[in-house]
Amino acid sequence: MRQSVEDSRLAAAAVPDNYLVDGTTVGSWLNTRDHKRIGVMFLAAVLFFFFLGGVFALALRMKLLFPGPFLFDALTYNRLFTLHGVTMIFLFLIPSIPAAFGNFMLPLMLGARDVAFPRLNLASFYVYLTGATLAVWGFVHGGADTGWTFYTPYSSTTPTDVLPLLVAVFILGFSSILTGINFIVTTHTMRAPGLGWSRLPLFVWSIYGTSIIQVLATPVIGFTVMVVAAERVFGFGIFDPARGGDPVLFQHLFWFYSHPAVYIMILPAMGVISECVAAYSRKNPFGYKAIAYSSLGIAFVGFFTWGHHMFVAGQSAFNNGVFGVLSMFVGIFTAIKVFNWVGTMYRGAISFRTPFAYICGFLFFLVFGGMTGIAVATVALDVHWHDTYFVVAHFHFIMVGAAIMAFLAGLHYWFPKMFGRTYHEGWGLVAASLIILGFNATFIPQFLLGNQGMPRRYYQYPEQFQALNVASTAGATLLGFGFLIILIYLVIALRWGPRCERNPWGSKGFEWLTESPPPTHNFDVIPTITQSPHDYRTHAPSGIYNV
Repeated sequence: MRQSVEDSRLAAAAVPDNYLVDGTTVGSWLNTRDHKRIGVMFLAAVLFFFFLGGVFALALRMKLLFPGPFLFDALTYNRLFTLHGVTMIFLFLIPSIPAAFGNFMLPLMLGARDVAFPRLNLASFYVYLTGATLAVWGFVHGGADTGWTFYTPYSSTTPTDVLPLLVAVFILGFSSILTGINFIVTTHTMRAPGLGWSRLPLFVWSIYGTSIIQVLATPVIGFTVMVVAAERVFGFGIFDPARGGDPVLFQHLFWFYSHPAVYIMILPAMGVISECVAAYSRKNPFGYKAIAYSSLGIAFVGFFTWGHHMFVAGQSAFNNGVFGVLSMFVGIFTAIKVFNWVGTMYRGAISFRTPFAYICGFLFFLVFGGMTGIAVATVALDVHWHDTYFVVAHFHFIMVGAAIMAFLAGLHYWFPKMFGRTYHEGWGLVAASLIILGFNATFIPQFLLGNQGMPRRYYQYPEQFQALNVASTAGATLLGFGFLIILIYLVIALRWGPRCERNPWGSKGFEWLTESPPPTHNFDVIPTITQSPHDYRTHAPSGIYNV
């Protein structure tokens, strides 16, 4: 009997004490207030919608293999590019890094046991699921054909059912606001002793700047889409010129949110890259304060550049010039980050692992896409490129190329932290190569198409554009294979991947102070911070009291 009790104690001690095994029922997950579990649930949700948005994109590219009617009719084509945009923007890109990695990593990086408002955190997930469910119902019910921008007066008068998507975007905005409030309060009030603002991890700086944008800008899009919904239901004339409204007012309100929303997508991506560059270069971040403060600079300037989307909407020449100049300021803050990332890598002990491959892809897409962003901020050039495939390619180079490169870098970098297992490094590099090549093969032809004058969103096009469209579709197919490989080896790693040590990368990031995967309450004793983050100059053993 005594031996049985001792065996039971040994067996209990052998069970890993981590958040994954602290309740294994579905109910324990659905009712959890653990920020880590909420982050994993967000990760699963956004990955599902990433897959769905990718399916819509591949369907569009298959149609564009031929210049005339093919596969489906024009209305279905219009609905597909609307569903693709809504899915990728509102259901994947905006919540992907903040809601998934931000939820999981922010308290760990701050030395906290959880976020400031755990119940509000869980509520934000269910609000997201509610909005996402309504959006999917809108897809199945028929789907809008307005594009993800819902431009009036067409969105007020189209016979397709826009209302479910408008209400879904409104609901999803609440999830974004709740997440932003939680992160701001957590950053201000729950930092570990010794963790001043000058010692915050760079990912926290990015998430903090993003949260400010979420809280201040998201109510504007919520109000705007609900006014459009009211126009459709009650016949108001706020935006519809047939009823005395002003459609350009909609553009001002929409882009006042949607241009800062670009930075809701890309600022967290920059934070991921800052963490990974230091870890895989084995160096302190070059220009820590410059990287940190430029995040706030991007967040601030982003609120004053919405008008560069409206150069052909009838603005005055003076307004166009002001918005063009302000837009270029964003390029300055971005260039500061790129310079410091490259400075961090210079003479570093580079470890070329899968996340570092995505870092390289990110830098290429950000710089290339950023330069084209400076070009489209120039009024004379934008008039030629407006509403052509050049704008599509520019947007995708930044939002799909750079943002998803960072998302994949973070997914591979933090996968051992989140799940305690490692993936196959060889297949990781193969997939990264296919994805980087696929992105270039998909969107560089679209730059050329736009420069030649091919409009975006057109169901048919002249035969002279077919070769470049075929090349773009071939690139999208290659891209799809790369993502499929990632899905396969990460699913295998979740079940059969080798268990990893606490810090397999040798990173100095604060989140690696706990075990991998972390215990439910993160820290038994709140750590005291005595060094700056990512300090690779010291080689003292890692500990949760002296970082």
